[in-house]
Amino acid sequence: MRSSIKPFVLPAAIACGLLFHDAIKFIAPLSPYLIFMMLLLTFTSIDLHKIRLTRLQLWLLLIQISVCWIPYVLLRGYSSDVAAGLFMCVFISTATAAPVVTKMLGGSVEMLVSYSLTSNLAFALLAPPFLSIISDTADVSVAATLLYIARGVLPLLLVPLLVAYLLGRYAPELRSRISRYSSLSFYLWALALLIVVGNAVGLALEQQGAGIVQFAALFVGSAVLCAVQFYAGRVVGRHYGDPISGAQGLGQKNTVLAIWVATSYVSALASLAPAAYILWQNIFNSWQLYRKTRREAAMR
Repeated sequence: MRSSIKPFVLPAAIACGLLFHDAIKFIAPLSPYLIFMMLLLTFTSIDLHKIRLTRLQLWLLLIQISVCWIPYVLLRGYSSDVAAGLFMCVFISTATAAPVVTKMLGGSVEMLVSYSLTSNLAFALLAPPFLSIISDTADVSVAATLLYIARGVLPLLLVPLLVAYLLGRYAPELRSRISRYSSLSFYLWALALLIVVGNAVGLALEQQGAGIVQFAALFVGSAVLCAVQFYAGRVVGRHYGDPISGAQGLGQKNTVLAIWVATSYVSALASLAPAAYILWQNIFNSWQLYRKTRREAAMR
C-alpha cells in the first residue's frame, strides 16, 4: 500500500502548498524540527568517517562563486534587482536538507554533508565583498553572515551529526534501531516541502512593487538557473563517479538564507528570485523522486 502511494506524495505536497499557502503559517514553525529529524535519520545510516573534502567539492565551489556573476553582468543594465536576485540563485550555499534528498536518490550523503559545510562557510566569507558590489547600499559584515549561519544553519546540520556520532560511539544498538526508520525521512521531507512551497507563494504574493516583465524575468530566470546548475553539477559529478551528489550539491540551494540576505541587503523584489527557485528545485527533486519510486514499485 505504501509503495503504491509513495510516487504521488511529493506532487500532492507541492499542490497543497500552492493551494493552501495562507494556512501554511500555522505549521511553518515546524520546519527546523522536520529538518533536524530528517538529518538525524539520515546520519544514523551513514559512515561518518567518510566525511571529507574532495576535488568534486572544490569544483562545485568554484562554479558557485564564479558563475553567479554571469546573470548579474548580463542583466544589471536591465534591472539591478533582477540581476541581484538571479545572482543570489547561484551564489547561495547548498541547502541543509540536500543530504536527505541525496540519500533518497542514491548519492553520497557524506559528500553532501562535507560540501554543505564548505559551501556555507565560503558564502559567509564572500558575501560581504560580493554584496557590496551588487548593491550600493549594502553594508554587510563577515560577522553578520557568520552569525546568521552559525545560529540558523549550522545547528541544523551539526547537531544531528553530533548526535549520530555519539549514538554510534556510546549506544550503537540504539543508533542501529533508529537507522531502520530512515525511510520516514521521505514523508518528513514531503511535509517540509509543503511548508516551503506555501511560504514561497506567500512571499511572491506580498510583492506589489514589480511589473509583469520583472516578475517574469525573475521566475523564468530562476528556472533556467535551476536547470543549468542541476545539469552542470551532474556533469561534473559524473566525472568523479557521483553524478547525483554533484547535481544536488550545486542545484539544491539554501533558499531561506538567500531570501534573508536579498531582503536584508538588496531589496524585497530581488528576494523573489530565490523564492521562485524554491518552487523549481522542489518540483525537480519531486520529479526525480517520483521517477525513482515508480521504478522501484515496478520492480516489486
